[in-house]
Formats: sequence, C-alpha cells, structure tokens
Amino acid sequence: MPEPTITLDVFRYRPDEDERSTFQSYDVPYHEHWVILDALNWIKDHVDGTLSYRWSCRMGVCGSCGMMINGDPKLTCAAFLKDYFPATIRIEPLANFPVERDLVIVMDDFMSKLTSVKPWMIRDDTSPMEEELLQSPSQLAAYKQFSMCINCLLCYAACPELDSDPDFLGPAAIALAHRYNLDSRDQGTAERQDILGAEEGVWGCAFIGECTEVCPKNVDPAGAIQQAKVAVTKDWYKRMLLPWGKR
Repeated sequence: MPEPTITLDVFRYRPDEDERSTFQSYDVPYHEHWVILDALNWIKDHVDGTLSYRWSCRMGVCGSCGMMINGDPKLTCAAFLKDYFPATIRIEPLANFPVERDLVIVMDDFMSKLTSVKPWMIRDDTSPMEEELLQSPSQLAAYKQFSMCINCLLCYAACPELDSDPDFLGPAAIALAHRYNLDSRDQGTAERQDILGAEEGVWGCAFIGECTEVCPKNVDPAGAIQQAKVAVTKDWYKRMLLPWGKR
C-alpha cells in the first residue's frame, strides 16, 4: 500500500524573480505525529530548498513559525496534519504584514511599535540597588499572565483594526506595556502612558477580541488593552484634577 500523502498549497513570493505572488502545491508524506512545520521542513529538505520561512525551537516557545493556516493565524509547530487530513492545507504568511519572501514577513513596523512602549524595567533611581526588589504572590499574579507573550504576532494577523489602521500599536505591544505598568518593581508608567493614551494606542482597539482567541499562550491581550484603557483614563483625570499633576 502506498504511503499516504497530504497536499500543501504554499504561498510563494521571490522578489528577485516574481512580479507577483503565487501558490505552489506540494504532496508530502502524511504522519499523524507530524505538525505543519515538519511538512515544510520535509519540502525544504527533499523537494525545494528555495522555500523560505522562519522557525527555531519547534516547541511553541520562540514564536517564530507563525503563519496563516487555511486563513487562521497559528504556530506551525503546534498545528498537526491530522487535524486537516485529508484536505489540502493552504499556508500563507501572517496577515497585516508586508512579505519579504515566501512565508517570511517584514517585522520592522512591529519592532518599532514594541520599542516605543518601552517594554522593559524602568527605575527612577540610578544608584545600584542594595536590596532585592521582592514581590508578594499577589503582586506577581497582577502581571504574570501578560508576561507570557512570545511575540509570535498571531494577534497582529488576527486583528481587524490593524487591517484598517496600520498605525494602531497592536495587541502585543500594548499588552507588554501594561505588563510592566502592573509590575510593582517598575517606575516607568508615566513614560508609557502618553503613547498608550494616544489615538493609535489603546483607543484604536474596538474590543473585538480576536487577538485573545488566537493567542497560543493565553495572554489575553484584549483584556490587557481594556485594563490599560481604564488606567489611562484614571491617569488623565488625575492630571486634570489634581493641582500638582500627581499620578
């Protein structure tokens, strides 16, 4: 009996050769334990070494292998062939991003947005810390969920707001900014609030919730954005009503 196969229709775009994108079909061996990333690696190793895509850990940790699978953003290292067999699987680069080559997207705009919200620990004091900045379990719990983001960008591909407004900061950047604003050790909230409170910040979100639906780490970026809206609003009222602009 011949070995079963499954067909992958793969998005191809080679800017040095192609005027426009196309799809190329590949028949790959079907194994129940294979994920789509395994099938792509088989194509690259045995059929077409020119196929370009990103991947690294194969464990749902690095976040680099996100693609559109039959129109849905997924990590290809976690999408099993058995969930699609025997139907054809359509594989495309993540939506809402320019394409550099084949399944590789250009991440420059996202990296700029992420950097703009300063997703790192900010301290007012410049002297070396003499004591550890200890946290209680409840202080850790306040932000831990939002710290699980792996920057896979599935939430950006799922976000309908980004499709209509490319300037929107987007779910991951806002969720990570909120993560640090909630951290009891951080003192940089004031440096993040202006960009979070801008029109392209939290107010660009209509709370459709697709970002949370596709998140592979259950970060709930939609929830983070709504919490950030409340925090930004409180901060604005404090600045307007308190005589010395205290926050």
